[in-house]
Amino acid sequence: MAQVIADRRDVDFVLHEQFEVEKLSKYEQFADFNKKTVDLIISEARNLAVKEILPTQKPGDEEGCTLKNGEVTVPECFHKIYDLLKEGEWVAMCDDPEWGGQGMPQSVALAAENYFNGANFPFILYSLLTHGAGKLVETFGTEEQKKLFLKNIYTGHWGGTMLLTEPEAGSDVGALTTVAVKNDDGTYSITGNKIFISSGENNLVENIIHPVLARIEGAPPGTAGISLFLVPKIWVNEDGSLGEFNDVVCTGIEEKMGLHGSSTCSLALGGKGQCRGTLLGKENKGMSAMFVMMNEARLHVGVPGFSCASASYINAVNYARERVQGKNLEATAKDAPSVPIIQHPDVRRMLLTMKTYTEGMRSVLCYIGLCEDMIKISESPEEKSKYQGLIDVLIPIAKGYITDKAFEMCGHGVNIYGGYGYTQEYPQEQLLRDCKITQLYEGTNGIQAMDLIGRKLGLNKGQSFKDLLAEMNNTVETAKGVKGLEGFAATMEKAVSKLAETGKHLTTAKSEKIMNAFGNAYSFLEVTGDAVMAWMLLWRAVIAAQKLEAGPKKKDIAFYEGQIKSAQFFINTLIPLTLAKMDVISTDDGAVVEISEDAFGGK
Repeated sequence: MAQVIADRRDVDFVLHEQFEVEKLSKYEQFADFNKKTVDLIISEARNLAVKEILPTQKPGDEEGCTLKNGEVTVPECFHKIYDLLKEGEWVAMCDDPEWGGQGMPQSVALAAENYFNGANFPFILYSLLTHGAGKLVETFGTEEQKKLFLKNIYTGHWGGTMLLTEPEAGSDVGALTTVAVKNDDGTYSITGNKIFISSGENNLVENIIHPVLARIEGAPPGTAGISLFLVPKIWVNEDGSLGEFNDVVCTGIEEKMGLHGSSTCSLALGGKGQCRGTLLGKENKGMSAMFVMMNEARLHVGVPGFSCASASYINAVNYARERVQGKNLEATAKDAPSVPIIQHPDVRRMLLTMKTYTEGMRSVLCYIGLCEDMIKISESPEEKSKYQGLIDVLIPIAKGYITDKAFEMCGHGVNIYGGYGYTQEYPQEQLLRDCKITQLYEGTNGIQAMDLIGRKLGLNKGQSFKDLLAEMNNTVETAKGVKGLEGFAATMEKAVSKLAETGKHLTTAKSEKIMNAFGNAYSFLEVTGDAVMAWMLLWRAVIAAQKLEAGPKKKDIAFYEGQIKSAQFFINTLIPLTLAKMDVISTDDGAVVEISEDAFGGK
């Protein structure tokens, strides 16, 4: 049977052979999640995605969202599958069962998310932001706030958002103008306008809880004076019942390149009456609190980007096997038959590129999830700190590098279909359109690059980046002893060493030529992402080579051989380009910052 959305064999390989997630069940926190349970979870997620969610992908895109009298109507077909998502308790997979979660390992949940996002990313956005809002309440809320909001959010009965962006402020959050005025009863009156709010208004849920960034009257300017508030669409009374409308009004929905089934709203707070909220966390500490949600959101933006690429690849490889066009280049007979396009070298190049990147992306994201799981089971503060540092360094890769490469892979997916890929008759063009936003969400990828060199290189006095390099070198050392992988290991060893040198160079350059250093930030994101991908692919190849040596089942031989070919392709043909990019970074070329504004033209 042809795979759909994601290759189940590869999902199982990552979970059970690369990361051995069933070992987590030895610990109390994950005692219920043995291999049988993990496999059942992935099977249920796949069934829901393939049988129920995927059929709504195209209708949801065609119907889109509508706004009338401040109310947003989502595609009709979304209602049934949202109910199924709630019934299956899929909104808060990793969270405390006390509040409606399942308590499962993050590494397993990310594999389930792969299926959901690949089936219909615009639909899954409604639950993605909901979970993020719930995490803020769980982390910073008072006991009263948790009691009033958390279970309804984590079970999906209420929606959630993130009200951060404003028309004039954009990514410069410190320039926001939304104001909070304290009332006698301890609540705050909120006044302001927010834009680009995913799921900001919709008819899937009876209430929406908005975490809102605002400045209390008299607070310091910039990010230092920003506070975070919980603002319900409909006020929640002390007994948990719903009260009056809270003057959060949808003033428009964006007409977007993709994500037509996802409502992206402009919201006015307190424009017609009183909009009330309660302080979440401490005054003037809103940005540090919001970053808890943003870091989670950055990881979970990488997942749908990758999932679009994963689905596009599966579509493309199945299509290439069936689409007959042209003769095999090795055919000599004049009457040689036409062949499936998977036999043509350039199609194979695109397919292998897609295969290699999607496999590497899956491993990177699952590894970050595993690090989160290890934090929960580690008893040593030093171990917890190490895993958190690895997560922090890898987040710009998960969000920035992966979504850029995912969009590129979706482009290959269109090309393999040829002209058909550009039409709405096939799903490839929608996956490309929907994927694009992942490069922009939670800070454009240039901002992720700035985060990498500005914060993550020096995190914990540089130890977290060193820990990442050490993990890569551990795999290199193992690969050196595996027959057939010695050459890959040597190239990878050179890449890791040079990445360390390039990172050290940029750290110095920041203090000497800060503009030049940040002009190279995106290039450094790329080379770091390349090295991380190569690491994961080499890791996979080590396991595959060992399994082939041991004598696998006949049905697994091609899969394991494919893992080694993925590593060969990436390390032998792409990493040499990565090494050259590192050389360029070290030259500190200043063209980017030296060119005058007038020289750009356009006037």
